Amino acid sequence: MTTRLRVLDDGAWISVNDSREVRVSELWRVDAPDLCECALADLVVENFQSVGVDASTVEARVYGQCIACGEAGTTGWIPLGQVRGGEFVEFDRSAVRRVRR
Repeated sequence: MTTRLRVLDDGAWISVNDSREVRVSELWRVDAPDLCECALADLVVENFQSVGVDASTVEARVYGQCIACGEAGTTGWIPLGQVRGGEFVEFDRSAVRRVRR
């Protein structure tokens, strides 16, 4: 089954199968040692740079800022959710997201 992934509205939304699923302005707990020196970054997502899929996991590279230390930049691939039975299921927003390089 094919899954259509797109970044919409100048990086404000991730569309999965023509449905807006994930938006910017979220606060994510991220294990992102390449972004900042915090053990876990409290990342305010400001812009989606690109979107992709690894097996059934939908991932994105995002630009954001750690609210704890102020460091800003673009991350590696962060998992957003999975496609199950043709439907997108977002990961729990309170879970720690581990960046894949």
